[in-house]
Amino acid sequence: MPRIPRISRTKRVLLIVTSALAVSAAALGGGLLWVYATADVSTAGAEFSRELAVPPLAASTVRADGTRVFDLTMRAGQKEFRPGEKTPTWGFNGDHLGPTLRAGRGEKVAVRIRNTLGEESTVHWHGMHLPAKADGGPHQMVAHGATWTPRWTVDQPAASLWYHPHPHGRTEKHVQRGLAGMFLLDDDRSRRLALPKTYGVDDLPVIVQDVTFDGARFDVEHGLLRDTGFLGERTMVNGTLDPYKVVGDELVRLRLLNASTARIYDFGFSDDRGFALIGTDGGLLERPARMDRVLLSPGERAEIVVRMKPGERTVLRSFPHDVYGGGWQRRLAGGDDSFDVLELRAADTLRPSPEVPAELGGLEVPDGADSVRERHFGLLTSGINGKKVRMDRIDLTVVRGTTEIWTVRNEHDTPHNFHVHDVQFRVLEVDGEEPPPRLRGAKDTVFVPPNKAVKLAVRFDGSADPKTPYMYHCHLLYHEDQGMMGQFVVVEKGQRAAKVRTPDPHAGH
Repeated sequence: MPRIPRISRTKRVLLIVTSALAVSAAALGGGLLWVYATADVSTAGAEFSRELAVPPLAASTVRADGTRVFDLTMRAGQKEFRPGEKTPTWGFNGDHLGPTLRAGRGEKVAVRIRNTLGEESTVHWHGMHLPAKADGGPHQMVAHGATWTPRWTVDQPAASLWYHPHPHGRTEKHVQRGLAGMFLLDDDRSRRLALPKTYGVDDLPVIVQDVTFDGARFDVEHGLLRDTGFLGERTMVNGTLDPYKVVGDELVRLRLLNASTARIYDFGFSDDRGFALIGTDGGLLERPARMDRVLLSPGERAEIVVRMKPGERTVLRSFPHDVYGGGWQRRLAGGDDSFDVLELRAADTLRPSPEVPAELGGLEVPDGADSVRERHFGLLTSGINGKKVRMDRIDLTVVRGTTEIWTVRNEHDTPHNFHVHDVQFRVLEVDGEEPPPRLRGAKDTVFVPPNKAVKLAVRFDGSADPKTPYMYHCHLLYHEDQGMMGQFVVVEKGQRAAKVRTPDPHAGH
């Protein structure tokens, strides 16, 4: 009988290790294929069963000196998004989200903010031009039980702005739990224009957020390999799941706000009808732009006007979009997802609406012709220009009254955007090309496609404060929380930035 050769102990070990690695590789490959195959989401064809909630206009009082005073209380609560199931939430003056604040250009405003959350937070006025000490960034923390009252004079055109928390390292969770609301500004020009303007009737706030329910909770963690941040499985508008709105006018104005923490939406209508884009982050365009899609990354806004016919229905939908670096990134960052967001139901008889004006007015943003310097910003999840934010470090000092050109480049395949506090800027170029119509208005937040650059003209014409910084950062809030943020101060010519203190968790007065 021939002898069977014996396998050495070393060879047996190698064989076992090799087999284990092969099994692990197959399992990993199979796992990645499963993740890829199950990563896309669609709610297209949803049934709309709940009437859209419209946030109430916030009550206010006017002091003898003309200051309009609002009151906001940050509080924990519960809301029944789904019948019979109460979800823990946060909100302003209620269980979830907050009222719509409204003021006019030239008005003095003050907002008394009380924090009853059980932990410190902030309230940032996103898109508002105001002093740094009133900005509500991470240097203006409000402790539990404390009150903070920022004051400023509204000094910018009519626009759809919003407010939300900005605590360093925890912004994503605070917004995800429901701390957000709109702040609408009016001016003489907007009041004169023949645009839909009856709040809650033909002029609708549309606060879009994505959610995933895990039992009763919806502040769940990120999915596997989701380096963009939290991406939910369905959307809600103004805190309403599967919402519909009955409208009684031929023209309806939708003030779209992407209040999600990471998801990018490409809004249009299910029947591909066109609409008029009339405004961007910082206010009205010079003239309406006809289109059938408008892309909004987190924090961006768009005002659109859509025409309805008696008795018809149409659905505001977010379509799949290819604005990512590759197929894998597109799938995992939500680019293949589609959502039915809001159904509009026209009444059988509609009130006539005048045509959208052909001219809306001039822009109050710089064109860059008088720029005094250029700056460059490289965006990576690990930081901006290779640095994570430090609360005691000033990254930039800018001179009040000057204009600068900022070139912002996304240096890898992960989606990013770029938000600058206090200012509205003009987008001059997108990767060397003229910006599309959705980027030709006043902007404070801009999507930066992977491996591409945007060029911005930014003017700093507010008050100088060498001690108190503003922020610039990615508004995908997981990225912001990880330190993808920087700080700048505005100074008078010849001044230098002062030493900045770290945020005081017991602030408030």
